[in-house]
Amino acid sequence: MSELIVYQYSKCGTCRNAVKSLQAKGHQLELKPVFEAPPSKTELENLINLSGIELKKFFNTSGEVYKEMGLKDKLAGMSREEQIELLASNGRLIKRPIVTDGKTVTVGFKEEMFEQAWGNH
Repeated sequence: MSELIVYQYSKCGTCRNAVKSLQAKGHQLELKPVFEAPPSKTELENLINLSGIELKKFFNTSGEVYKEMGLKDKLAGMSREEQIELLASNGRLIKRPIVTDGKTVTVGFKEEMFEQAWGNH
């Protein structure tokens, strides 16, 4: 089985469910605390490029910090570089969990998505 890196928050129910799902599939996990140690700009750039997912999907749009900062209205006016810097500066802005094996990246947790991405490894 592959070793996966999981950027997560241990008190997040969705993250706990994702970790359980991956462990049940037999994966070795390296858990990274996204709040205490958010991925660097370079790591985020890699994750975004590998994922094929648009950058805005990496933002935790239902989080308090996102709302407090009024990012719903501000993101469109920010450059890609500025958005990535913002994500790297505050792990609470990052949608979680982010899971990667260095080739594939998933953001968030849906069992069907995990089955497709991580079920056959």
